[in-house]
Amino acid sequence: MKEHLSAARWYGGSPVVIVGFVYRQTARTRILDAAEELFSGGGYDATPTARIAELAGVPKGLLFHYFPRKIDVLISLVDERTLVTEHDVEEDAPAAPGDAAGALSRLARRMPLHASPAMRRILFREADTHGSIRDRLHRLNAEIIRRARFALELARPGGRGDAARLEAAAATFAAVLLYQESLCQLTGHHIDPDAVAELIAHALG
Repeated sequence: MKEHLSAARWYGGSPVVIVGFVYRQTARTRILDAAEELFSGGGYDATPTARIAELAGVPKGLLFHYFPRKIDVLISLVDERTLVTEHDVEEDAPAAPGDAAGALSRLARRMPLHASPAMRRILFREADTHGSIRDRLHRLNAEIIRRARFALELARPGGRGDAARLEAAAATFAAVLLYQESLCQLTGHHIDPDAVAELIAHALG
């Protein structure tokens, strides 16, 4: 009850506890929304907490109530707004014998990362900022490689013994999927995963 009443004070001491509670929930969301926009635009280091509070429309003290350190905002964004989905590859990967390019293209359309374009930029830009971000990227990379390798094994039944080449092909395709957003920002060009899939399938023979 104390927490709810404290929240109501932001409305001038209003005794309507439910309204105060809702305000706290939406305020926290606005803080994260503002941080996502600012971190993806100018970067974590270049974004002061005062700017986050200003864009979110909340007092700076309330920001520090939810996130005592600026790094806590970044960690919460990654934990709450990026999700790596893990499935049984035998259920998820399409069986496409003889069509390695098609198998990889279909995999690209089911990339196991649920995140907005802004959060993808934050993930790659801030990979060295905190261990939780590196861990999320490592999990994502491993999951894509696992799915790509299995899809290629299904598409090339005769190549199952060539584990090293399939692993390299899967890792290459994973790198393209993960970094195409960053490369697009740097070069202004979008990498077509279907074209990459064709190149990898041709290289495998």
